[in-house]
Amino acid sequence: MALSTLINPFRAAEGAPPRALWSFVRWALSGAWKGIWIATVISAAGGVTEVLAALVMGAVIDAATGGQVATFFADNWLMLLGFAGFFLLLRPLAFGLNSAANFLTIAPNIDPLVLSRLNRWTMGQDIGFFDNDFAGRIAQKQIQTARALTEVVSESINTVAFALSSLAASAALMGAIDWRLGLGLAVWSVLYLALIRVFIPHIRKRASARAGARAMVTGQVVDTITNIRTVKLFAHASFEDRNALDAMHTYRDRVLGYGRVSATFRICLMLVAGVLPVALVGGTLWLWTLGTATTGDIVAAGTVSIRLAQMTGWVSFTLMGIYANIGEVEDGVRTLTVPHALRDAEGATVMPPVLGEIQFDDVSFAYGRRSGGVDGLNLTIRPGERIGIVGASGAGKSTLVSLLLRLYDTEKGVVRIDGIDVKSVTQESLRRQIGMVTQDTAMFNRSARDNIRYGRPDATEAEVHAAARAAEAHEFIPQLRDNAGREGFEAQLGERGVRLSGGQRQRIALARAFLKDAPILVLDEATSALDSEVEAQIQEALAQVMTGKTVLAIAHRLSTIAKMDRIIVLDAGHVVEEGTHEALLASDGRYARFWARQSGGFLGVDEDEEA
Repeated sequence: MALSTLINPFRAAEGAPPRALWSFVRWALSGAWKGIWIATVISAAGGVTEVLAALVMGAVIDAATGGQVATFFADNWLMLLGFAGFFLLLRPLAFGLNSAANFLTIAPNIDPLVLSRLNRWTMGQDIGFFDNDFAGRIAQKQIQTARALTEVVSESINTVAFALSSLAASAALMGAIDWRLGLGLAVWSVLYLALIRVFIPHIRKRASARAGARAMVTGQVVDTITNIRTVKLFAHASFEDRNALDAMHTYRDRVLGYGRVSATFRICLMLVAGVLPVALVGGTLWLWTLGTATTGDIVAAGTVSIRLAQMTGWVSFTLMGIYANIGEVEDGVRTLTVPHALRDAEGATVMPPVLGEIQFDDVSFAYGRRSGGVDGLNLTIRPGERIGIVGASGAGKSTLVSLLLRLYDTEKGVVRIDGIDVKSVTQESLRRQIGMVTQDTAMFNRSARDNIRYGRPDATEAEVHAAARAAEAHEFIPQLRDNAGREGFEAQLGERGVRLSGGQRQRIALARAFLKDAPILVLDEATSALDSEVEAQIQEALAQVMTGKTVLAIAHRLSTIAKMDRIIVLDAGHVVEEGTHEALLASDGRYARFWARQSGGFLGVDEDEEA
């Protein structure tokens, strides 16, 4: 088996990520341990090889000082051949395998393994999770945590396993020369590890604080850039600059705190490292004067002590990096391993193709507050029925749609589609049955084709173009051109579709919904950004697309829903009126007042804000 295939980098994890650090590490690395242990053994073998180099060198020196110069090569040709073979073949092979294990087994596989698992878990969070944080900060935490854990594994193998095996082999070698040298090295090792134990918790704590501050800087900057048009329109560049500088000042303070502890740690470790060559070489020289150590032993002790002293600085620097990365992993765990607030029920099934009957049975939901949302809502929508939903801001229109899509779970009552409780099926299969176009249209920074095809990724080119024509998008798409020179359906739309006008974004979104062709269609102010001429054309296309579908259309522009089969009027989360446009006007109730109040066809929104 090739080293690069020892770890499957995209293997799914089992269960939820634990919130405790080492339990999280086991979850994140599950399935990769075989490759990690093989890489560890290879690294340890490399560490032992370093000590063997000192042993081989000492043996050659003893042979040279104890033999005849004239016959040295003739008497020791076999040993010298082994000496050459060790340094020309065995040692390069050991270090080559060590590098290969690190760069082929660990680095390219652990990072995508952890990142894919974190991203998969984060994608399963409910809408509230994303509403309560910076998008940039969440993305930064995912990347930071995966990278940091990869560094921990890589450096633990490449450095810690290597160093520990070198230290153990060195102790054995010194003990073979004289037990007192072995004991002295063991005592030094204990002092060295004790010093590390004292400093590491402080480094880890400050590294975690540094990572959190860095993520806040990223979140602040990304939030500003994402909303750069608003920043410029309100002339708030200085205000945003101050916010960014405040976050950067905090980050700098955290970096300085980490730096002070790290610098002190390095100084103390280098002092301890300086003791080693003095003690080992001095001790071996003393034994040499007593006749119990050879010249080769002095060379071996000197080689080992210098190598370990050099390694001390390398290991200390690496350990600081390891524990700094552990701090960053801890910081990421706190943000990313939040349990899913909205989960598929145990044993949830896949929702089958539906006819489109929708029932709200005594449904209440107020976002955890005492009021707002919907309250005791009862509503049945027949398969294929087209209903308009009307109400002032705060009446519960968006809440009704969110509960249908199961973006939130009802606090009371049941939402059913074709008699199936939406909580009893998987969220993904539920939402596949519902197409939606919103007023705030979301676009990916991808091509026009990819944005339309998002409605049905397996759609053919002809189907994509047909959907664009149905949505009246075929007129402007051929004129698109991005900064890389791509044109038409190949042109990138920019982040959140910034290269398009509001009306163009809505037509792309409509094309996407047309292509999805779901049995239930939700239109939330779907034509609000269109001018009257284009809207008239879209309404004709919508009429064709809506045929045979269950349609829920929210609109402030009442003229867009006047031809619906039924209109529902919501107030304070209750259905207060329902009927056709003509019947509601004749009843001279709330809907009639809305219609009379309209100026240019828009519903007044001077009441409470939408919950």
